[in-house]
Order: sequence, then C-alpha cells, then structure tokens
Amino acid sequence: MPNRRRILASGVALASAASLPASAAEKNSAARAEQPGPADGKPSDAVSSGELISGQAEHVISIWLGGGMGQIDTFDPKRRGDPKAKKPGAYYDAVDTSVPGVQVCEHLAGVAREMEHVTAVRTVHHDVIDEHAAATNRMHTGRNISGTVTYPSLGSLVAHERGAVSPEVPPYVLIGYPNVTRGPGFLGSRDGYLYLTSTDEGPAGLSRPEGITQNRQSRRGQYLAQLLSMAGETNGATRADYRDTIRQSLRLSGPEFNQVFQLDREPDALLNRYGGEFGRRCLLSRRLVQRGVRFVEVSHNLNFLNGAGWDVHNEGIVNQHELIREMDSAVATLIDDLRRTGMLDKTVIVITTEFGRPPEFDSGGGRGHQGSAFTCVLAGGGLKHCGAYGQTDDLAKKIVSDPVGVPDFFATIFAALGIDYTKSLMDGDRPVPICDQGQPIRSLFA
Repeated sequence: MPNRRRILASGVALASAASLPASAAEKNSAARAEQPGPADGKPSDAVSSGELISGQAEHVISIWLGGGMGQIDTFDPKRRGDPKAKKPGAYYDAVDTSVPGVQVCEHLAGVAREMEHVTAVRTVHHDVIDEHAAATNRMHTGRNISGTVTYPSLGSLVAHERGAVSPEVPPYVLIGYPNVTRGPGFLGSRDGYLYLTSTDEGPAGLSRPEGITQNRQSRRGQYLAQLLSMAGETNGATRADYRDTIRQSLRLSGPEFNQVFQLDREPDALLNRYGGEFGRRCLLSRRLVQRGVRFVEVSHNLNFLNGAGWDVHNEGIVNQHELIREMDSAVATLIDDLRRTGMLDKTVIVITTEFGRPPEFDSGGGRGHQGSAFTCVLAGGGLKHCGAYGQTDDLAKKIVSDPVGVPDFFATIFAALGIDYTKSLMDGDRPVPICDQGQPIRSLFA
C-alpha cells in the first residue's frame, strides 16, 4: 500500500504540474509560441511522451564558450553585413562543409571537413537575454535562477545518473574556474566536480607535495582509517556525503589517476594540432574520458586572443576570427582524435554558450546579446548527424522552424546517454523533473 510520503510526493508532483504557468518551463513555452513552428513549442520531430528513446553514448565533453558565441559569425552564417555602414549581417564569408547544403563560417574550415559527425542546432532559444550570469546559469542547469531550489548542473545530473565508469576516477571534471552554476545543487557534493584551471599540473589538492612518498601517503591513509573507525558510523546525510567525498579524494590522489594529466606523453605532432592552452584542455578531456570520466566541461573563457573573448561588443569583434580559428583547430582535432581512438561514437561533444549575437552592429562595430535564436552544437555520441538542425531567418535573428528550448537540448543529451529524460529527482520531498519537461530531437536518433 502507498505510504504517507509517497502520497505527499505524488500530490506535490500534481501540484507542480498544475502550477506550470508560473514556472520557467511555461515561460520557455510562451517564448516558443511566438516563433513559427509546432503549437506546443517543441521541435517538430520531438519524441512524444510515450516513446522513450535511449542512445548508446557513455561520455560527454562539454565545451563552454563563455561570453556569447555569435551564431551568424560561426555555425549559422548569412549574407555579409557591414559594420561601418551599419548594414546587418555576417562578419565573414561562408564555406561549404562535408554535408551538402550546410555551410559554416570561413574560419571553421577544420570543423567544416568533419561536419558529417556534427549537428549545429541553430534554433536554441531561452528568455534570458541581457545578463551573462543568469544566462550562464540557464545554460548549465536548464532552469532560471530560483530562490527556493539550487538546481544541479548538466554535469552533475549526468554524474548522478551514470556515475564514473571506474571508482578510480571522478565522474565529473571541470577544466576551468568553479562556481555554483556548474555545481551539484540539491544533489550534494558527491555529484560535484573535480576541477583544475591549468593543464600544466593536476587538480589542486590531489597532487602530493614533494617529499610525500607513496609509503608516507599509505601510512597517513592507515591512520585516517583508524580515526574513522573509532568515530563510528556517521549520522546525518551531510556528514556522510562529506566523508564519501574525502574517501574519493584519497583514491584520486594516487599516481595512477594523476598520469592522465601528463600530456607530454602524447606525440608532439598531436599536441601541435590541438594548439595552445585551449587545445590542450580538449586533449586532456579526451584522456579523461578514456580513463572513465563520465562528464568533462572544457571552458574557453581564457586570456583571449582578441582581447574580449566571445562577448564581442565594440572593437572586440575585429580579431574575433582568431578566437574562432583557435576553437576550430581544437574541436576538429578532438573529433578526429576521438574517432582515431575509437571513442567518437561513445562520446557526445557539446558546444554551448549563454546566448548568441544579433545581426545588427552596435555603435562601436561589435554586437549585442541575443537569446531568442542562437546555435549550440552536438557531435559524435553515435547520433544520426545532419550538419545542421532547425532554420532561422535570413539574418539568424528569428526562428523559422524547429525551435529547440534549453530543456529539449538537455533531453537530447540525456537520451544519447541512455538517461530517462522524463524522470524526476527528489529535492527532499519535492520532485523536480530532470530536464523541465524537455523532449529530445528525434531525427538525431537512428
């Protein structure tokens, strides 16, 4: 018979569904309804609720382009514009790709050759437009910021659902600077990330200082085990969670896992193909998933070549092509490297950013922010790629067909990994849908 807790949980779930008009999901649907396309605002080929699908991918490498990658200047090129004449349009010419009829920016020549393994989802949208922090949160958690719930990030959700392939590695690694947006939220620290900010060394706190030999480390572990046994069983979920995290840290501090950070073991020719620090981050992500890490986020918000990064207001756009080329060489090499090592079909490569850029130029010749239509990218993962999905108008400003909300994009990633995108997780006694009612893009699944 159902107990009181289950009855309450069911009641809350029904109440949550009834209150959707006040939720972020409803706001997303309202925004979609303004776009041409299906009445429910879902991708036209979205899987219906009765057709749960499941892919065969095992890992995710998520590349984060902080600042706002302009879709019209990268993966959704349109006619040329002129910043001096204030003529809206693309900043660069377009080139053909390995997929007939699909073009990308001329500075993405490497990715263009790999486009049969790629789908540029050109119709992603959300209702957070002008503020970086809120939009970054939306693109990491799939939700708007809430005053009552700290939502988990995509990386933590994948870590929670799939775990690491091996207990000797963490499920989730962040190569970049940590913050709550990328964290586990209500899931707890067990589903948090291990992070590093440079590829020159391993994660802080896991590499033993000089003078601490393996024998000395082993003795320390024995003493700690004795202390923990004297303390008895841990009461309380928070303390138990903390103890589990400490135990995992001790496992990861050994030489076996730390070998993954020794990039100089790779051939010089491959290192040169990946390029500088961002390329090395992408190479490290390949080594991490090979070792069994489930989710790796690679941040590209470094000391940018163009002085402004992807947030190309004013003169920041002048040398944007150098930034695009840096991404192109790293991502194209990553795709080829994963294919060479037999990992491409097992690994979903994701490229996301907090919003796109409008076709108009600002007073300084750069571009503002646009969350109503922008591009995110999927590659590998055993998906049925088509080069590009969805259509925008002649200036990549409005969605013409197949809108994809952030929950739908998340659901596509979950489905590729065999995760039930219709399930709910529990924040205490409160059920929270794992991806805010999102539905996958059906055509990407054979």
